[in-house]
Amino acid sequence: MTGTRESALLPVLKITAMLMIVLGALMVIPALVDLSFGNEDWRVFAGASGASLFFGTALLLSQNRPVVHLSLRQAFVMVNVAWFICSAAGALPFMLAEVNLSLTDAFFEAVSGITTTGSTVLTGLDHLPPGILLWRAILQWIGGLGIIVTGISFFPALKIGGMQMFKVEAFDIDNKDFPQAARISAGLVSVYLLLTLACAGALWLAGMTGLEAVVHAMTTLATGGFSTSDASVGHFDSAVIEAVITLGMIAGGIPFLAYVRLVLGRQGKRFFDDQVRVYLAVLAVSMLSIALWLMIMRDMSLGQSLRLSSFNVASVMTGTGYVSADYLLWGAFPMMYLLALTLVGGCAGSTSCGMKIFRFQILFRVANQQMRRLVFPSLARAVRYRHMPVDPVVMASVQSFFFLFVITLAGLTTALTVTGLDFVTAISGAATAMANVGPGLGEIIGPTGTFQSLPDSAKWLISAGMLIGRLEVLTVYVLFTRMFWLA
Repeated sequence: MTGTRESALLPVLKITAMLMIVLGALMVIPALVDLSFGNEDWRVFAGASGASLFFGTALLLSQNRPVVHLSLRQAFVMVNVAWFICSAAGALPFMLAEVNLSLTDAFFEAVSGITTTGSTVLTGLDHLPPGILLWRAILQWIGGLGIIVTGISFFPALKIGGMQMFKVEAFDIDNKDFPQAARISAGLVSVYLLLTLACAGALWLAGMTGLEAVVHAMTTLATGGFSTSDASVGHFDSAVIEAVITLGMIAGGIPFLAYVRLVLGRQGKRFFDDQVRVYLAVLAVSMLSIALWLMIMRDMSLGQSLRLSSFNVASVMTGTGYVSADYLLWGAFPMMYLLALTLVGGCAGSTSCGMKIFRFQILFRVANQQMRRLVFPSLARAVRYRHMPVDPVVMASVQSFFFLFVITLAGLTTALTVTGLDFVTAISGAATAMANVGPGLGEIIGPTGTFQSLPDSAKWLISAGMLIGRLEVLTVYVLFTRMFWLA
């Protein structure tokens, strides 16, 4: 029995070990940057890197058998453990470096980074050491890459929230064609890296320093939103910079597998599929609607209103969380519109956050079908997506996801009010955590605020919400069911 349990844990331990090694290697980068700037924090990153590399290597060497198969149960455990371990390891520099964050704040900042949420407890970003600023960006960058791989490999195989519609055979858990999976993974990493480099180059040409350009490029493509200034992108007050970042955020909300197929010349016509077209259409309509509001109700010029609405709509809908202006001052309509977009999100298989466009498409078509049946009871027309009938199991999975998402949102809101938060802060904090967006509403955690003043209990609750939201709710909850451990 003991041997069976050890065998079951083998893939989880090996993958966890490899992640610790990767994080340890990445910590060398901010260490070198701090060393070049003469900041003593390089010792912290060097030490944290050594510790992560040591424990990761020791754990990896202790598992001397190769991983050739991953069961569904192992996959569920591995996904949860991987994201938690990355958050915990990523928190170490925040506790030991000059910022000297408490355990609660360090874990909160790391979770926000690795889940690409963008909520922060740090202030005075303009004066922080370069290593910490870069480490925050690296956490979001690898978190964005991680959610792409998780979104096209594990979520479809685990049938989470209808994601099985985006199954890629090379990543089938029961498929041992690892060379093909490796090729696709290499393509994804290459596209992700090239888009990041292109964005960094454009931002540098637009007037940012090298460090600012790299940090913002990484957090833009990851749709994370960590910036180098307390005023976020508004600090630069540059229409060109905002335009580059807006395009980068929109690009981050498109499935990255579509880019790979486009580059490889395969199924290029499917780049603008149903999901992408609706995503771009919602973005365009939202940008124009809020721009029109700003022109009429706030007496702004056409150029200014389009600039402000385009940037902030793209930021909120993709879950990036950058701000170029305090949109809470625009009025009730834009505020509620942006809150709704927070929950919508981008496309499945992208770095964007929220509930994802395709789920709303399926729910709308299911609702439309039910209304048709009220008029024509004998109607037996199937719900279709991508010109194919949608499996009833997929529809049930999507509906279950929405139900649990809403229940969790309500429960998290209630729990946050118990910690002493007002209702607006609580509900927007819960929504921004579950949707992995970043800023909430109100004076405390709004676009110009931070989560620093929140009680520790609220920070732990929001940290849990960020992880639950990023792991598509069901992935976490299934671990707390009796049947999962007894099946």
